[in-house]
Amino acid sequence: GTKPVSPTNPARHIPWPARPCAGPGETCQVSDFLQPKSFLKTCRGASSDPGEGDRRVVFLFQRIYYLSLEFYMGRTLQNTMINLGLQNACDEAIYQLGLDMEELEEIEEDAGLGNGGLGRLAACFLDSMATLGLAAYGYGIRYEYGIFNQKIRDGWQVEEADDWLRHGNPWEKARPEYMLPVHFYGRVEHTAAGAKWVDTQVVLALPYDTPVPGYMNNTVNTMRLWSARAPNDFNLRDFNVGDYIQAVLDRNLAENISRVLYPNDNVSRDGGVDVLGVFQAACSAWMGIAVAIQLNDTHPAMAIPELMRIFVDIEKLPWNKAWDITKRTFAYTNHTVLPEALERWPVDLVEKLLPRHLQIIYEINQRHLDHIASLFPNDVDRLRRMSLIEEGGTKRINMAHLCIVGSHAVNGVAKIHSEIVKTQVFKDFAALEPEKFQNKTNGITPRRWLLLCNPGLAELIAEKIGEDYVRDLSQLTKLHEFVDDDLFIREVAKVKQENKAKFALYLEKEYKVKINPSSMFDVHVKRIHEYKRQLMNCLHIVTMYNRIRRDPAKLFVPRTVIIGGKAAPGYHMAKMIIKLINTVAQVVNNDPVVGSKLKVIFLENYRVSLAEKVIPATDLSEQISTAGTEASGTGNMKFMLNGALTIGTMDGANVEMAEEAGEENLFIFGMRVEDVTELDREGYNAQEYYDRLPELKQAIDQIKSGFFSPNEPDLFKDVVNMLFHHDRFKVFADYEAYVKCQEKVSELYLNSKAWTKMVIRNIAAAGKFSSDRTIKEYARDIWHVEPSDLKIPPPNE
Repeated sequence: GTKPVSPTNPARHIPWPARPCAGPGETCQVSDFLQPKSFLKTCRGASSDPGEGDRRVVFLFQRIYYLSLEFYMGRTLQNTMINLGLQNACDEAIYQLGLDMEELEEIEEDAGLGNGGLGRLAACFLDSMATLGLAAYGYGIRYEYGIFNQKIRDGWQVEEADDWLRHGNPWEKARPEYMLPVHFYGRVEHTAAGAKWVDTQVVLALPYDTPVPGYMNNTVNTMRLWSARAPNDFNLRDFNVGDYIQAVLDRNLAENISRVLYPNDNVSRDGGVDVLGVFQAACSAWMGIAVAIQLNDTHPAMAIPELMRIFVDIEKLPWNKAWDITKRTFAYTNHTVLPEALERWPVDLVEKLLPRHLQIIYEINQRHLDHIASLFPNDVDRLRRMSLIEEGGTKRINMAHLCIVGSHAVNGVAKIHSEIVKTQVFKDFAALEPEKFQNKTNGITPRRWLLLCNPGLAELIAEKIGEDYVRDLSQLTKLHEFVDDDLFIREVAKVKQENKAKFALYLEKEYKVKINPSSMFDVHVKRIHEYKRQLMNCLHIVTMYNRIRRDPAKLFVPRTVIIGGKAAPGYHMAKMIIKLINTVAQVVNNDPVVGSKLKVIFLENYRVSLAEKVIPATDLSEQISTAGTEASGTGNMKFMLNGALTIGTMDGANVEMAEEAGEENLFIFGMRVEDVTELDREGYNAQEYYDRLPELKQAIDQIKSGFFSPNEPDLFKDVVNMLFHHDRFKVFADYEAYVKCQEKVSELYLNSKAWTKMVIRNIAAAGKFSSDRTIKEYARDIWHVEPSDLKIPPPNE
């Protein structure tokens, strides 16, 4: 028969390796977690000889390891109830106990183990991989402190530690039985038997497993996060000379590896210690199992030389064979085109921390450059551009180059981004191996980003097209039939209004600002960064404020502008942008001439659980990055699915959203990528726009003169100076088009029916942006596995 060993417990660990079949009809259990049924092969004979066809153990699966230094999971309780189909039963049980489920859900801490989009994408992917029945693990680091809690004090961002584990974490299980030694420092000896890495300092890696349930399919995958632990004999030489206290304190040096998440988003970091949680995943590839390892950006890049070390130094494979397996094992996802965000690790740091890995990287680089030189003799400049090691000044390892050379597939995360990766950022590599470069447009899980956060809309859609769309979001196209259905239009508008009323109450309670729930909710939530252009939004707020004051009697469509996001602690300009927004908000919100026509809220401590509140209540989604700078975006998809209209540039996934919904159903404005390139060629002159546009001039003069900060007139001189002389993202160049596009937005908002019809068209076109679709593409084109719909049989089957 083919009954798995433990059908009632799909997360049970079955020791590896499985023994060969003993006789005809016997099942060989070779799974390690996950849906055993799809991993079994009934043997027809007693032999395990590879030459005897299917009369041996046959592996019917491939394990996927998704390596990411960030998993921005948010809360788990409600998501788990939904995926297990238990939410209604749990709600009823809690109600019978006289408790409130929403209050209980609010008590749970966000697992904020990510900075923004990259970490949240990893969380969506885990949900989709489990829902699709893929044998996939998420591997990362169990940070004791997640992304900092942001407090706004006197308009400034202040960071507080996110002690998310202070009450424990009921969702995880420590697995000390799988604890592994990870080596650092030491030196390398070259012997007749090969290289030996000796005199190392050992840090123990303790795994914690968190279940990741698929949606209604009896599949539970695993997210394994690693925590650093010092071994008991750590620095005991100090104890032997009487300094016991110092010996204990020094343990912190090892355990600091997993202490805190680096709070940088799209900013390079010198990463040596970030390699921890990836080592075991690399080790697993040498288990006789087909394994795919996906690198979520360059942060876990050291897994490549680590796997080579295992093959060459420990398993004694010839270099060429080891390199062939390594390349076929790894694939690399690139998440940014910003030069400052592409990681470059100092050679000195790696040499000190991981001396054997540096030698292996040098060997990889030498063989790589020899190959380039054989194809392009005497092209020294090309060799310099394509080298893994950047010379001049501080020698650094280009981690993106390491990932490209060490992987069999490289993908961007939206069509336009993948094209820029191929034609600009890594064009030499793409010219050499064009077949290696792919596109995998990002997606979001409809379970969290519709069922969980917007149950009213989810239920309304299910009434019209059935519930299957939750697994197959492409079915949303059926909603096109109801675009002219007056009843459906009213119902969609009603759900949105209910969500807005609920969020308005939340804002009034938290921010003590009276919100007009029928005003347009204009929302811009994401990390604070110059390229995302929160500054342009701020200039539009000042422009609207000036228009109201100039002619208070003139018709003005009321707006509540909501901006939220965290700035990296060391990012001065991003912190100044937050201060400017809050300073402008203070003036606007307290001006009696403006009244309820315009309110500005800066959302404090924007995070996953707050996104779940604001996104369903949003009318207008701001996606206004300079064309060619946002790799994809996933917030744009969440807003689209939840019935917000997009104002945005032709950048990232906005391009594909416009393709799916029709450009006429989004508010597209501003320069395209080719326009930005042309402007760079001509030379961008901010003064020219300032002189030509009176409203822009007025707004800048007010900021510069201290109109919004009378007690500190020079407070924003750095911001103004940047806008005139160092603005790589060309805010002034798109200002006029942006303001005019916002006028069209207001005009349409006055016509509730026309607005809602456009909303329905957007929701109907959102099916492409499911992470299920994205993961199917990864599975087919990169990992070469087929998603399985097989379910584990219940216990008595």
